[in-house]
Amino acid sequence: MYFLIGFLICIFVIIVIFSFPQFSPVPYFPSNGADIPLILKSLHIRENQTIVDLGAGDGIVILKAAQEAYNKGLNTQFIAVEINPVLLLILHMRCLLHPNHKNIKIVNRDMFALDYSLLPMPYPLTVYIYISPWFIEKTVQNISKQMKEYNLVSYFYQVKCLPDHKEEMKEGVHKVFSYRI
Repeated sequence: MYFLIGFLICIFVIIVIFSFPQFSPVPYFPSNGADIPLILKSLHIRENQTIVDLGAGDGIVILKAAQEAYNKGLNTQFIAVEINPVLLLILHMRCLLHPNHKNIKIVNRDMFALDYSLLPMPYPLTVYIYISPWFIEKTVQNISKQMKEYNLVSYFYQVKCLPDHKEEMKEGVHKVFSYRI
């Protein structure tokens, strides 16, 4: 009986955390697992690169990318930016067990107010986003104000404020758009 009550309280707390915009204004929708190889290909993972996953969620993309870099022996840095405390906990647990954990940094920040100068980015930047279309423009504008050159990979949604920068669009279950800014 006490176990059931404790379980229900935990479920309620998790629902509350995912429901209030103070914890995360963007709802949690993980990237489709079938599209992960397509996303990784679009990231063009290479030596001496920094990949930032804005709104990393449970870390599926950033951890798969880190695994690929590890398997290839690449010195690639990974930064997962997340604000939701439940997802941060999941990210930290998954990162601890990852073979490339020394190259993965988890940052508890709001992606819309992120100061990129505070991130450890010794190499050229690639940003991965999978966020609601009504937040994409705000996010890209924040990045562009702070970074002169970067690559952007957007899963599912095209970035309408960057029509002249689109390099390619790949389609799996969903579309992946790549931009060079």
